[in-house]
Amino acid sequence: MKSYDRFSGTVAIVTGGGMGIGATVARALAREGAAVAIVDLNGDAAQGVVKEVTESGGKATPVVANVGNVADVQRAVSIAVQEFGGIDYLVNNAGVVIYGEVPDFAEADWDTVVDTNLKGQFLMAKYVIPEMRRRTTGAIVNIASVQALISQREVAAYAASKGGIVSLTKTLALDHAKDRIRVNCVLPGSVRTPMLWHAAELAPGDPEDTIEQWGKIHPRGTVIEPEEIAAVVLFLLSTDASAVTGAAYVADAGLSAQAAF
Repeated sequence: MKSYDRFSGTVAIVTGGGMGIGATVARALAREGAAVAIVDLNGDAAQGVVKEVTESGGKATPVVANVGNVADVQRAVSIAVQEFGGIDYLVNNAGVVIYGEVPDFAEADWDTVVDTNLKGQFLMAKYVIPEMRRRTTGAIVNIASVQALISQREVAAYAASKGGIVSLTKTLALDHAKDRIRVNCVLPGSVRTPMLWHAAELAPGDPEDTIEQWGKIHPRGTVIEPEEIAAVVLFLLSTDASAVTGAAYVADAGLSAQAAF
C-alpha cells in the first residue's frame, strides 16, 4: 500500500525548486508531510511554489540563492535550519544548459553551466551533510541526466557536468555511509519542463510539435512528465530505499536502452 506520509515531521531542501522537476518534487514532499526550503535563483518562482504548498496546508519557505555561490549556499542552509530546526533531505536539482560547440563556447558559459550543475551540488552537500550528521541520518538525491551516459551535439559543458554528478554521487555515498547518509542520483531523459520547452523553441517549427517528435524517440513514444521523476526521487529519499546508496537510477523511458539498429 502506498504511503502518503513518508516524510511527516522531516525537513527537505530542494534546489531549483521554483519550476520543473524541482517544483514538482517540492510539492510532492510537502504533500507527504515534509517542511521544504525551496531554493531558486528566481525568487518569484520560489515564492509561487511556497504559496501553493502553504495554501494546501503544507510548510515551505523560499530562499533566493545561486547554488554556485558559497555565501548563498551557506545562507540557504542556515535559513532551512532556522525555519525548520534541521535538515533531513537534500534534492540537488538546480541546473542550466547552454548550447554550443567547444571551439566557439565562451569560458564564462562553461563556468555558468559547471558551477550551477556540478559545483552547486558539491557546495550544497558540503554544508548540508554536517546538519544531517546532527540528525544522525539523512538522504541526498542528485539530479543528473541521461546525457551523463549518452549525448548529443553541442552540450559538452552540460554532459560533462552531468557525468560529474554521477561520480560525485558514488563518492559521497561511500564517504558518508558511516554517517547513515544515503546518496543517490537520478538520470532523467527528456522531461516536460521549462528547460525542455526552451530547447524546443530553439528548433525550427512549433515547440509543442518538436517536443512530441522528441517524445517519439523514447521507446514508449512520449516525453516524461515531472511527476514521474518526482516519484523516483521520493522513493530514493524514503526508507523504502534503505538498501540503496551510490546508485544512478536511469529514468529515461527506455531512451538509453536502444541502439540505432
